[in-house]
Amino acid sequence: MSFKDKAIVCSDCGATFTFSAEEQEFFQSKGYSNEPKRCPTCRQARKTERFGNSGGGYGGARRQMYPTVCAECGKDTEVPFEPRGDKPVYCSDCYRKNKAQ
Repeated sequence: MSFKDKAIVCSDCGATFTFSAEEQEFFQSKGYSNEPKRCPTCRQARKTERFGNSGGGYGGARRQMYPTVCAECGKDTEVPFEPRGDKPVYCSDCYRKNKAQ
């Protein structure tokens, strides 16, 4: 299949950017079926917004931790989610102990 450079309007900033033939070939090789909707600048800004400066995943980005008290031993601890109060929250030691059972 022969690809040709294509002009696309960014959905975030409205700038026109080129979706090159090489990029289209790469997208196809990865099995992507959708064209990009953001220009490279807006794509990078969105990645930084979502993942911090690490560029992706949790590879260096620090998760927000929430203070709570373990429902089993009463120890102060932190968890990577905001406790809602409808389920018990455990420290890592009690969680491992309960998970093993």
